Amino acid sequence: MARDKVVLAYSGGLDTSVAVRWINETYNLDVIAYTCDLGQGQDLEAIRQKALRTGAIEAIAEDARNLFLDYFVFPSLAAGALYEGKYPLATALGRPLIAQLMVRVAREHGATAVAHGCTGKGNDQVRFDVTFQTLAPELKIIAPVREWKWTRTQELAFAAAHGIEVEATQASIFSTDQNLWGRSIEAGILEDPWVEPPPETFQWTTDPRRAPAEPAELEITFDRGKPVALDGRPLDGVELITELNQVAGRHGVGRIDHIENRLVGIKSREIYEAPAAVVLHEAHRELEFLTLSKESLRFKTLVSQAYADLIYNGLWFSQLHQDLMAFTVSNQQYVTGTVRIKLFKGHAQVVGRKSEHSLYRHELATYEEGDQYDASAALGFIKIHGLGQTTQAKHQLLRGDTGPRLELPRIIPPAGSGPESPAPREEAPGL
Repeated sequence: MARDKVVLAYSGGLDTSVAVRWINETYNLDVIAYTCDLGQGQDLEAIRQKALRTGAIEAIAEDARNLFLDYFVFPSLAAGALYEGKYPLATALGRPLIAQLMVRVAREHGATAVAHGCTGKGNDQVRFDVTFQTLAPELKIIAPVREWKWTRTQELAFAAAHGIEVEATQASIFSTDQNLWGRSIEAGILEDPWVEPPPETFQWTTDPRRAPAEPAELEITFDRGKPVALDGRPLDGVELITELNQVAGRHGVGRIDHIENRLVGIKSREIYEAPAAVVLHEAHRELEFLTLSKESLRFKTLVSQAYADLIYNGLWFSQLHQDLMAFTVSNQQYVTGTVRIKLFKGHAQVVGRKSEHSLYRHELATYEEGDQYDASAALGFIKIHGLGQTTQAKHQLLRGDTGPRLELPRIIPPAGSGPESPAPREEAPGL
């Protein structure tokens, strides 16, 4: 009699390799291992073969890099999504796509369950589970690592007892995850927020002190908020991000050290390497300064924060996301142009920007010949702009003893005062 099947998100690492056999024994289910390439830099066929040797009845591996960039990463870039102003959301963006593709595989193969290797302490369990519940509520969700609650030693012992080949050892230092948009590193010595990350933490970025002595300049072209060319060369997403990761990483750009507020209620110390993401967010933001109105730019900051929170919290497949993306698409229709950025010793500095839709007009900004700004209009503008304040001062603040007495704080201490001789508090004359 055929057993029911489960689709397992399979990375080939310790947790998911052990999970194949554990699910067989615990749930009496046949495992279909699913791996999608988001730019992890791994051999997909080798992972697929390992899954079969570990006990999966079928192993599926597919390249989803352009899908990941075009429909997940680049929309988040256009939205300006940086969680807590720092994290480009590489891992958080990958999880809903993996879960979506797993649902497709589960339906194609008649599986009754889906499974992942997330722990019970992290954010990824939420991202997977919420996506599964949203897209396929009929599927059972199995989370072996969350359920078995083993120590690393116990997990390695299970692997050894069942002949499961794993590369992880008790001496492994960090927990890592990576895709084209970035690499995350945590655990081990990094759990002490006072400790500087040791050199072995980083694999994508050169120590800025050892970066090239001469800066590099790049020109990045955007079309409606999406990067489309590097130094005038049209590139697809994978080519552009791969090259930018290499160039910026070589100059030490892209290191992020973040005390992060996790969705599950704890703070964690996370190290990220995201050379391309850091450069593109900086370049994109500067192009927005050139092409968006003040009002649109400032409202966009609210959308950016909401969009980042939505991604981080695993709510990609929500109506709110559709609403925010509708705004972003409209907001980005004129964010087209080229940004020149200089990479040097860990820094990415925008040094030039241009756009056919630029709202920076030389004829209005210049103090030289050709100035078209009507300075004579300033006097009336200033009078109207300050009318509310001057009216309040005349009829309330400056009425003397007949009005309320307000004590105003001193902003600049009087001469001669200092920590040893604090200035006495005084009331402003006439208040």
